[in-house]
Order: sequence, then structure tokens, then C-alpha cells
Amino acid sequence: MKIDDGLAPADLLPKIERLWAASAAKIDSIERTCPPGSASPVFTVEGRYTARGWTEWTQGFQYGSALLQFDATGDARFLEIGRDATVRVMAGHVSHIGVHDHGFNNVSTYGNLWRLGNEGRIPDDDRTFLELALKITGAVQAARWQRTADGTGYIYSFNGPQSLFVDTIRSCRALAVSHRLGHVLMGEQDARISLLGRIIEHAANTARWNVFYGTGRDAYDIRGRTAHESIFNVNDGNYRCPSTQQGYSPFTTWTRGLAWAMLGYPEQLEFLDTVADEELDRHGGRAAVTAMMLDAATATADFYLEHTPSDGIPYWDTGAPGLAHLGDHAGRPADPYNAYEPVDSSAAAIGAQGLLRLGRYLTAAGRADDGRRYWQAGLTVAGTLFDEPYLSTDPAHQGLILHSVYHRPNGWDHVPAGQRVPNGESSMWGDYHARELALYLQRAARDEPYYTFFGPAVAA
Repeated sequence: MKIDDGLAPADLLPKIERLWAASAAKIDSIERTCPPGSASPVFTVEGRYTARGWTEWTQGFQYGSALLQFDATGDARFLEIGRDATVRVMAGHVSHIGVHDHGFNNVSTYGNLWRLGNEGRIPDDDRTFLELALKITGAVQAARWQRTADGTGYIYSFNGPQSLFVDTIRSCRALAVSHRLGHVLMGEQDARISLLGRIIEHAANTARWNVFYGTGRDAYDIRGRTAHESIFNVNDGNYRCPSTQQGYSPFTTWTRGLAWAMLGYPEQLEFLDTVADEELDRHGGRAAVTAMMLDAATATADFYLEHTPSDGIPYWDTGAPGLAHLGDHAGRPADPYNAYEPVDSSAAAIGAQGLLRLGRYLTAAGRADDGRRYWQAGLTVAGTLFDEPYLSTDPAHQGLILHSVYHRPNGWDHVPAGQRVPNGESSMWGDYHARELALYLQRAARDEPYYTFFGPAVAA
């Protein structure tokens, strides 16, 4: 991609303000057609949000979006929507033992409310209720644990204990908040299992098996490439092979999975900066843990920069076969209306925030040149995403960010009449992460408190 070195967060404020104006009407529309108690909205078909049964991983994004809208604009009506729906319908997600998505559903709802209270933005009356939910959700997610051959482990996906998803690194924010609140997972014989330890082991195994570093691990080992899924033999814990549920193949890079890693690792690095050295000493020490996460973060960010079209919006999979018909597709802006392969704007919304957080982290660590490169890349992606043809200002369309893709191999995404590939539609996760990205940049532009999932950032 082509990085705009002259862009600053303040330059994006007009686009961000336009985004929030469009966002308000869309949240209201979704509340009318997808009220609490109905099936969770997942993606749009002809501009209307619809449900799609697989796992219930998007409801937190629906109500979390209202909380982000309040955070950005101060409109208390959206605080009421988000808070009331969290109380009414999200409890089942806290105790859901069948998914790896606790960070998505519950940190986006209970966590945003808790953070807003910590920031002094809302009354602190619900603190005990919110903290109980956040403690439990982190422990429930951490209990989905599978051992590997070396005695460490990972949080396994909804596919079962053989399956390590790259997505889950971003959902580990649930464990981080629970640990921050002093909670542990209680096991057999009253064993106290550290949630911080499980974050670190899961992050290390994701970095080892789902991220590639160009070291010759297999014939398709390109630095920064990610595998959506890693498969293990559950009898002995040995790694067996890469796999994918939503990408083109195990040996290509599904870009939303790449984006989850790009954001998940920098967020955890920011969190680790608030953790005391003595805690990290029990899990390998700060230097080793930080180096592992930073290697994964920089490798995946570099792959994104090297394989994404010039405007920063990726196609859905870097190995999708139709890309061969597009010629030098990475040398020009992405074309969501092409006849061969869809773009995935949701990957851009997720990845841009990862680039920004990584850039800020490296700058603070004394690597100003590297930090500025990633920071400016994140701004560049946001500048594209927050404008046409991606920002949806049509009041009849419930989506906020257009040209998102959910499950291309299964053919779940809507293909408009006269088109050959999906385009023009939105996803609940893409819209939520676009709002998170907008809030992040708005705070940076206005010199407001730095936005993290765990609340005000205080150094250990």
C-alpha cells in the first residue's frame, strides 16, 4: 500500500464527524428491526441486517456500537440503548461455554460500560455488576483450554479442542480485564489458574503456529502470513497442519484473520505495560513475552503493508484465485466492484487500529521511524475507509461500512443483481470496529484520554 506521510488525526475529523452522524441513524434503524430478544444481526442483505446461525458472536457488537456512539458524541440516548440491552440480553454470553468469542461480545458491552465508568464519563453505580460479569467471562473463556505437546496450551475455537483460531488473540481481552480485576480461574483441587498465564501461552502458541516468519517452515512460509486455524492432535498435543474455515486455503492468507492478529498483539502489548514485572516473571519475564508479541505484531503488519492495494483496503484473501485476473491489484486502489474477488473492508477497519496501536507502541519504545511508518499507514487506511465508496451515508442502508465479507467459501455473502462477487454490504463486526477506529482517532486528534479496552492506561 501507499502510505500518506503527511496525514494527521486532525485531518480526519471531518470524515469522523460525518461517520458519527451516519452511525446514529443506522443504530436507531437496527434497534427497530432487530430488537432485544430477536436473533443477533450479522450482516446485511440488500442493506438490511439479517441473522446467520453459526455461533452467537456479534450481539455484543450491536450494543457495543451504541456505547461507542455515546462515547464519541455524548448523546445519552445511545448510552441508554447500550446499557439496557447489556442488562437484558448479554448475561447468556457471559456464561457461554461453547465459544471463544467472549472478548468480542462482553468486553464490547460490559467492558465498555466499565471503562466509561473508570474514565468518569458515566456514574459508577453499576461497577459491582459489571465487574462480576467481566471476571466471569474471562474465566469461562480461559476454561476452553487444550494442552499442546510441550505442556503449554491454547484457547480452542468453537470447532473443538483440536482447533486454534488466529481470531482469538483479539478476544483474549476478556482474560486481560478479568485478570486486571484480580480474578483467577479455579480448577480441580482448588487450583488457582492465572488468566495472565493463559493469555501469554495462548498468544505464544498463536504466534508460533498461526503466524509465519519466513524461516522455511513450509513451502508457503512468507513472513507475516497467517493461517486462520491450526490443527492439533488432541491425544498427544502435537501440531498437525494449518487449516481454514473462512479463507481460500490453509496456505493462503485470509485477511480478516491477519487483521485480528495485527490488532490483538499490539493491544496485549499495551496491556502488558500495566502489568508488574513480578507477575510477568512467573511467565517467562517481560523481555521474552514482549519480544514474542512484538515479533508477531510487526510481521503481520508488514505483510499487510506489502500485500494490500495502494489505498489500504485488502481483498478478502491474498491467495484468492481470481486475483490473477486483476493484474497488479496491489499497485492500485482496491476495486470492490470487480468481477473476480471481493474486498473485505472489515479487515481494513480491524487492521488499521492495529497499525496505529503498534505505531504508537514502537514510538514510545524509542523506535520512532518504525512507529511513524505504522502510524501513518493506519491513518491512510482510515482515510480511505471513512469515505466513499466505503462509508455508507444512505439512510435506507443499515450498514455503516460497505463491502464487508463474512464467509466467501460458503457463499453466505449477498451478490447484487448483475454482479459476480459480493459487494455493497456491511457486517456487524466491520461496523463496530470502524466505530472503534473512529473513536480512537477522534481522541488522538482532540488530545483526549488514550483509548484502551482496559480503561485508563496506567504504567505498572
